[in-house]
Amino acid sequence: MDLNDRIRHEIEARRDDLIALTQDLIRIPTLNPPGRHYHDICAYLETRLLASGFETEMIRAHGAPGDAEATPRWNLVACREGRAPGECVHFNSHHDVVEVGHGWTRDPFGGELDGDRIYGRGACDMKGGLAASIIAAEAFIAACPDYRGAIEISATADEETGGYGGVAYLAERGYFDPARVQHVIIPEPLHKDQICLGHRGVWWAEIETHGRIAHGSMPFLGDSAIRHMGAVLAEMEETLFPLLLGKRTEMPVIPEGAKQSTLNINSIHGGEAEQAPGYTGLPAPVVPDRCRIVIDRRFLIEEQIDEVKAEITALMERVKARRHNFTYEIRDLFEVQPSMTDRDAPIVRSTASAIEAVLGREAAYVVSPGTYDQKHIDRIGRLKNCIAYGPGLLALAHQPDEWVGVQDMQDSARVMALVLAELLGL
Repeated sequence: MDLNDRIRHEIEARRDDLIALTQDLIRIPTLNPPGRHYHDICAYLETRLLASGFETEMIRAHGAPGDAEATPRWNLVACREGRAPGECVHFNSHHDVVEVGHGWTRDPFGGELDGDRIYGRGACDMKGGLAASIIAAEAFIAACPDYRGAIEISATADEETGGYGGVAYLAERGYFDPARVQHVIIPEPLHKDQICLGHRGVWWAEIETHGRIAHGSMPFLGDSAIRHMGAVLAEMEETLFPLLLGKRTEMPVIPEGAKQSTLNINSIHGGEAEQAPGYTGLPAPVVPDRCRIVIDRRFLIEEQIDEVKAEITALMERVKARRHNFTYEIRDLFEVQPSMTDRDAPIVRSTASAIEAVLGREAAYVVSPGTYDQKHIDRIGRLKNCIAYGPGLLALAHQPDEWVGVQDMQDSARVMALVLAELLGL
């Protein structure tokens, strides 16, 4: 058999192992926030990868957001050197999962196998992808033990809350330096026939309007911050949302609605704080002197972050010009520049070739509507040769009864193994 046939044979022989590995990962409830069982999942993976000949390093992101003695931010980086010099291919997966939420009909951490599907929180996003990358590496090593270069696998923290205790922390310490790592695949659930080149940008900000407290029976003696915020929201509906509808990108963003700039009002808080559950008293009769909203602005590679922020400032100034005693503050919370790898990048070409070989059709090229850890590999690590590719459907991420298909994982594992064959094979 040639190398491709040997890889296919090795992937097929590992089907039961792939299922069991995925189930084991799902059954470790790495909920974020607050960041539970991070050490447990890293220790489990360390045992697995040591047995496969990898050298491992457990890394705690001391001082990162969320890192505390009760919730330490643990990451695992594993490396297996080949028998000859060459480049390094790195598979990066986040091990954290979001809250369970309501509406499940199956145990969220049961890892139940039903037909071709494995169910559980994180099955799709992205423990199925993590398992597939491990199987891909092990199958390739078995099929081509004399490969050149190095294979790395990482399991990192906190992608769901920005990645600062995971990939960002590692990138700041040189783990994604292009002199050290040349190719990166992030097995996010973009489906097995699609290559994700990058993502849109994001700016989160808090907008606060000010008022003056007074007795609720005499609101004319106060100044309602909520009414001021109502004018801000009305101005957004009148001018900003129509403006964003007209901004379109050449990026191949999915789904179709994300090809335009978007704004989500993430939350609104004004007046008296909510009382604890079970409180049976009435609220105090006061005019609210503060109101805050958090906005989530997603922007395109054709836009500049300074222009995005200036749109909001201009909107607030228009409202100020029409309202007596209107004052406000805008506070930056979080920002990420758009990222998009060139279609001609080596990792893109190799993955596209492997997809065609495994699935018999050309790869599709997409861009994610939201950000993921490519932002840190690109902006901090300065490594451009990075994509997201993995099994699973993006629409299932964060949903009840989340699942990943076994056949999809096998096909994606074979694609990833063929990428290794092209980049590292002899």
